[in-house]
Amino acid sequence: MTAQYGASARRFAAAVALITAGSFVAAEPQHGIAMYGDPALPPDFVSLPYVNAEAPKGGRIATAEVGSFDSLNPFVRKGSVPWQLRFFLGESFMGRSLDEPFTLYGVLAESIETGPNREWVEFTLRAGAKFSDGSPVTVADVMWSYETLGTVGHPRYQGFWAKVASMEQTGDRSVRFTFNIEDRELALLAGLRPILKKAQWDGVVFEDSTVEIVPITSAPYVIDDFEAGRFVSLRRNPDYWGDDIPFRVGTNNIDEVRLEFFGDETAAFEAFKVGEVNSNREFNVARWESQYNFPAVQDGDVVLSVVPHERPSGMTGFVMNTRRAQFADWRVRDAMLHAFNFAFINEAMTGSAQPRITSYWSNSPLAMSDGPAEGRVAEFLAPFVDDLLPGALDGYALPQGDGTERNRAGTAAALAQMEAAGWTVQDGVMKNAAGTPFTFDILLQTGSSENQSIIDMFTQSLLRIGVTPTITVADSAQFKERTDGQDFDMTYYRVGLSLSPGNEQYNYFGAASADQPGGRNLMGVKSPAVDALIGRLLTSESQDDFVAAVHALDRVLTTGRYVIPIYQWNISRLAHSKSLHFPDTVPIFGDWPGWQPDVWWYAE
Repeated sequence: MTAQYGASARRFAAAVALITAGSFVAAEPQHGIAMYGDPALPPDFVSLPYVNAEAPKGGRIATAEVGSFDSLNPFVRKGSVPWQLRFFLGESFMGRSLDEPFTLYGVLAESIETGPNREWVEFTLRAGAKFSDGSPVTVADVMWSYETLGTVGHPRYQGFWAKVASMEQTGDRSVRFTFNIEDRELALLAGLRPILKKAQWDGVVFEDSTVEIVPITSAPYVIDDFEAGRFVSLRRNPDYWGDDIPFRVGTNNIDEVRLEFFGDETAAFEAFKVGEVNSNREFNVARWESQYNFPAVQDGDVVLSVVPHERPSGMTGFVMNTRRAQFADWRVRDAMLHAFNFAFINEAMTGSAQPRITSYWSNSPLAMSDGPAEGRVAEFLAPFVDDLLPGALDGYALPQGDGTERNRAGTAAALAQMEAAGWTVQDGVMKNAAGTPFTFDILLQTGSSENQSIIDMFTQSLLRIGVTPTITVADSAQFKERTDGQDFDMTYYRVGLSLSPGNEQYNYFGAASADQPGGRNLMGVKSPAVDALIGRLLTSESQDDFVAAVHALDRVLTTGRYVIPIYQWNISRLAHSKSLHFPDTVPIFGDWPGWQPDVWWYAE
């Protein structure tokens, strides 16, 4: 079965226009808020456009996860947490529509109001909002959550809190945040902070909690059972307070969501084949094409669904740590890109079925254009001309390789760049003038067999230029500890980017996050151009300026040569029990947090 787009090209164009429309005009308290313009859905909307409002309740979905976990608190940096828990447990004032680039509708909040220039935002809690233990959600819980997360919570929350000048209770059920900087996105980000129960954490060191405390939240699901490193079972709360609010109608239909953990991809796939789990998201196109013909598929008990999306590619590949001497020189990083024989690797791994990621926003209107920078893009880059790397202004394309195993042209280019950086092949080994061999370590996570295969082919290419890397495979806890602490030379990297990039870009690429433990700036970018362009996109008030700022940022990041990109996934491949269903209308974000299992349902 192949899912069809619920949005036409015309709807997509309209959605893109929403992120770049004219200036926001302050209004009375509203049911929702868009980054620019007005929300697409009216105040009296009944449900989101991509749900089945009549979906039945019941059933079970179980997925296979590779790795392990040792914490159930997704709101702190400590420990390894199943990534889904942040979305299951983190109910907030507002919820994000997957059918608009960046629009929020009320969940815990019955209304939102902003100042004329979004210099402040005020939320009013719904009167009936309750935690899973039946106690009401109060302004005291809100204020404690924001301050705690902003000071000792996960780094993803701390950047927002640093921009809050004041937080004050303005009524029995309302709270206002006033900002200390011009930043149009902050009013939206304020609506997306998880709200926890203050009393649960009295006398507890919040930032040190792992599996000994299960967070109490107001969300539709609660953690019902778990075994550290093995499984987590989430149960739909039959007394959930918000079933009738428009944002929740037709969602959270499945009674049990179970996450089963396995040591590697092979074990996870075998568990799906024998029915131990009933939904599997497949990233390996070769396996999808050749191994999804087992009896359950042939009998129709397992359905193969291809789900398209209209998101940017983001960046997936192998990141080089510029804090390390090996990769501080951009010419060495460029040599690695030439040595990486993408065309050959893509043929071996996917039969050349997957296009390569060409920039951070490829597959979207926000991607940098081919050729020289022009117009506003060139204008935004001009102040940093002395710091920009080759290609940022005059045009750049990633080396692809010639498709042969030896990739002679790529090898020659890699050797030339290494020589320009002071490294030459001496007696078959790449060395500097002092005779020190060039080598580095590649950190991979246990169970990542696809990445291991890619790196094995990359290693063969490196041997041709006299470079012998080491490969370290770490379990999920060690992998997280090392990447959080920037303790790697090269490692697997994945960052998802949206049609409405905003403050999160500082966490991904900002200088302030480069040395922050647990931050997402794994490559260690410290670029005045990057910081300035992020600031410009956050304060843009016109279509041209917003898009130009993202185009310029994409150029600086891509020509920084920080990551060796692999292939992009413009579709999602999901194999699942025939009893699991999703609506015919697929949102523009496609298979994204908030879609599976949120809008799915179970029916025999």
